[in-house]
Amino acid sequence: MARMRRTSCVLTVVAVLAVTMPAVRARNDSPRAQAAQAQPAAQAFDLVIRNGRVLDGAGNPWVRADVGIRGDRVAAVGDLADAPAARTIDARDRFVAPGFIDVHSHAGEGLTREGLEQARPLLAQGVTTLFVNPDGGGPIDLATQRARFEARRLGVNVAQLIGHGQVREAVMGMADRAATADELSKMRALVQRAMEQGAFGLSSGLFYAPGSFAPTEEVIDLMSVVARYGGVHTSHVRDEGDYGAGVVASVDEIIRIAEATGTVGIVSHMKALGINTWGLAVACTTRIERARARGVQVFADQYPYEASSTSLMGAVVPRWVQAGSNEATTARLADAAARARMLPEIRRNIERRGGAASLVVAVYAPNRAYEGKSLADIASQLQVPPDEAVVSLVSRGSVSIVSFNMSDEDIEHIMRQPWTMTSSDGGLVKMGEGKPHPRNYGAHARKLARYVRERRVVSLEQAVRSMTSLPALVFRIADRGTLRAGAFADVVVFDAATVRDAATYVDPHQLAEGVAATIVNGTVVYEGGAFTDALPGRVLRR
Repeated sequence: MARMRRTSCVLTVVAVLAVTMPAVRARNDSPRAQAAQAQPAAQAFDLVIRNGRVLDGAGNPWVRADVGIRGDRVAAVGDLADAPAARTIDARDRFVAPGFIDVHSHAGEGLTREGLEQARPLLAQGVTTLFVNPDGGGPIDLATQRARFEARRLGVNVAQLIGHGQVREAVMGMADRAATADELSKMRALVQRAMEQGAFGLSSGLFYAPGSFAPTEEVIDLMSVVARYGGVHTSHVRDEGDYGAGVVASVDEIIRIAEATGTVGIVSHMKALGINTWGLAVACTTRIERARARGVQVFADQYPYEASSTSLMGAVVPRWVQAGSNEATTARLADAAARARMLPEIRRNIERRGGAASLVVAVYAPNRAYEGKSLADIASQLQVPPDEAVVSLVSRGSVSIVSFNMSDEDIEHIMRQPWTMTSSDGGLVKMGEGKPHPRNYGAHARKLARYVRERRVVSLEQAVRSMTSLPALVFRIADRGTLRAGAFADVVVFDAATVRDAATYVDPHQLAEGVAATIVNGTVVYEGGAFTDALPGRVLRR
């Protein structure tokens, strides 16, 4: 009996040691071994990105780590060397960051077109989420737009805004006057419906008709509705140059709206447009800093180019020409007396944007031969002055232009501000369609190449933050914009030494380079220069 008891005791000790030894070894081994021990075999990952330099998006320095993804979420960030995975991506010392968020995109319409739903020009530069319906545009029925997106299925995530200009036009057309009480009530109802449909906020285009016809008080009234839902106001300000109100006063207007409603105000694609306003970026940022110091939530976004892009009508044709119906506008363009009044204004607006040689036609369906040519060249070909060439062009159809009008000093100053987000202001068109602004293909890659690597205007950590966690914070996007366990698995892997925008003003239809992989909601959509067929994007709700 004594021998049996001793044997039993020995067996018990051996059993205990057998259970506890792995834990003892883990405590004595390296951190990598400890992490491996902490991963049970049952906790296999769908995807592990190994050997990367992880930027969490919050502005912190990179750390060496692996990223484990399970389903549509990041499951772990750390040393996952021995963790089992259905698929692996070797980052090979590249940077691994949250997917980029484009806070100002005109790609909404393009995403509904056959062959564009995956948004390949955006995925190739690491963009995984877009905000659509900017500048006061887009549909007023966001539920229908959502249904179109979801029926098509998308390669990127989409967040919707409700456009002030479209709401105003739906209620009162292109009337150049203040709204009546009844009209304002109808506009409030449309904005409320949009917010209940999941809009993240109101976009306004106070430079464009019909938004330009609205007084500040109208926007404040509508933003009071948005405020109840925690939404934001993002605005193409009333004047980015010296058309009338002036850029500094226009920034002040966004501050006033934010302060009056207790909401977030965003100066969209912030700039000082035209040589007469170069240098005023400092005055604008000073206004924002002062507002923030007294508790007003004001931010900006910016695309990293010296040229803007808009319609020729919006850029140089006075707003009174566009008041009323399309038929009224057409009649004014053809009327001799109206032309005599508008031509001097058109001439001044052309000069504000740097002259006829600085305005280049991007897309013009009535005559594709004009695409890529300057207004000066077209006027010479038509044998008329540039102002008359403008009237001739817009009378025949819509004209999209690229306008060279910004200074590098202003661009860099705005970019350095800690409250400036990155955007593209770009659209989505088929390869070879027109000569669009290269920002459609390269905005985020260009910032990383030109302003981080080449000019060192901002650090890599700052640039990535401006594309990820800052937009997520400002727009209150849940569980995106940072690389951490529990967040949605929107991820980009890129080489900081080679990432660049290949698109140029002359040849804009070129994908960005240097992105090794893009992952949307846990699904690989782009890797090694090739796209998959996956469409894992979602329409996000506020």
